[in-house]
Amino acid sequence: MPTKVVYSTEATATGGGRDGKSATTDGALAVTLAVPKEMGGNGAGNNPEQLFAVGYAACYLGAMRFAASSEKLGIVPDNATVTSTVGIGPRAEGGFGIQVTLAVALPGLDRDVAQKIVDRGHFICPYSNAIKGNVDVTTTLV
Repeated sequence: MPTKVVYSTEATATGGGRDGKSATTDGALAVTLAVPKEMGGNGAGNNPEQLFAVGYAACYLGAMRFAASSEKLGIVPDNATVTSTVGIGPRAEGGFGIQVTLAVALPGLDRDVAQKIVDRGHFICPYSNAIKGNVDVTTTLV
């Protein structure tokens, strides 16, 4: 848990949840939601897994940049990427769960330095901390 909240945001979902709309109350983001075709929907919109994948990729890249800078591990190159793949499916215990794969590219960095930045990214990233122990996350340095 944070010791001090320095930013918060608020969003509201309407309609059928996965088939509806969701928007931040400040109007900065609004999306039409649709169940993916693979789950029996029409796929004519975004879904929570896509939104999670986008957020996690961006947050994790930022965490790695923070780690590299604050811990003097080097400079994360401008062409660095994090590709987040989020999958959803039924759990043996009932309900649904997600799994995440993060593919990280840190071109031009020594592999050992790059791996240390990747590892520290998980320690710093609030998404990684939020799902630790609840979601299988596989991280690959490509």
